[in-house]
Amino acid sequence: MLFAVPTPTSTQPHRGPDLTVLLAAERFVVVNKPPGMLSVPGKGEDKAHCAASRVRELFPACSGPLVVHRLDMDTSGLLVFGLDPDAQRDLSMQFEARTVYKRYSALVDGVPPAQSGTIDLPIRPDLDDRPVQVIDRALGRPSLTRWRLLSVETDRSRLELEPVTGRTHQLRVHLAAVGLPILGDVLYGPQPLTHALAERLCLHASVLEFNHPGAGPRVRVLSPAPF
Repeated sequence: MLFAVPTPTSTQPHRGPDLTVLLAAERFVVVNKPPGMLSVPGKGEDKAHCAASRVRELFPACSGPLVVHRLDMDTSGLLVFGLDPDAQRDLSMQFEARTVYKRYSALVDGVPPAQSGTIDLPIRPDLDDRPVQVIDRALGRPSLTRWRLLSVETDRSRLELEPVTGRTHQLRVHLAAVGLPILGDVLYGPQPLTHALAERLCLHASVLEFNHPGAGPRVRVLSPAPF
C-alpha cells in the first residue's frame, strides 16, 4: 500500500538540499539523497542531520533502526529505509544475499577501451589514511564491478555501473585504478580537480530493485542522474 508523503513535524533547520521521497509504502520508503548529505549520523552534533534522521522526521510513526544500506556523503541517489524492525531486517538480508539490484550512473575522466567490461580488484582500507581505500591483491577483500559505456562526451565518458560486491568506495576506487576517475572525486581523482563538473562527485545511484518485505512483489525505483 502506498500513501502520501506526510508534512514534516520537526522545526529543526536543514543544511543544504533536502532529500526527496520517491516511494512511500506502509513498511518502507525510498528516497533520493542529495550530494553532501550523510546517510547516517556522523560523529559530533554537527553531523547529526542525515538521510536517516530526515526520514524519522517525515515518518514519525516509524520504528526500529531504519537503515538498510548507505551511500557515500558525496554520492547522490536512491536509498531505501525500513519503517519497522521486520522490514528493516528483511531488506538488510536481501542486501547481504545480493538479491538487490543496484545500478549507478557516473561521469568519468577519459574514454574506456571497450563498450563494457568488469573490474575485479581486491580492496582494503588504508590504515594510515582513513577513510581512503586501496587496491591490495594480497590482503584486499574480493571486489567486482561491472560497467557499460553509455556515451562519450569529448574527453569524458558516461558509464553505467553495477557493483556486484558492496565495498566502501568500491566504484570510486575501481574506476580510479583503471585510469577512469569519477569527475569531482577529491579522494581518488587527479589533483587539482580542474574539470568544469568538479564541484560535485559525479556518481548517482540511479536504479534500485528489491523484493517487497513480507513476500510482496518486486519493487523497482528509478532516479535519473542530475548531471
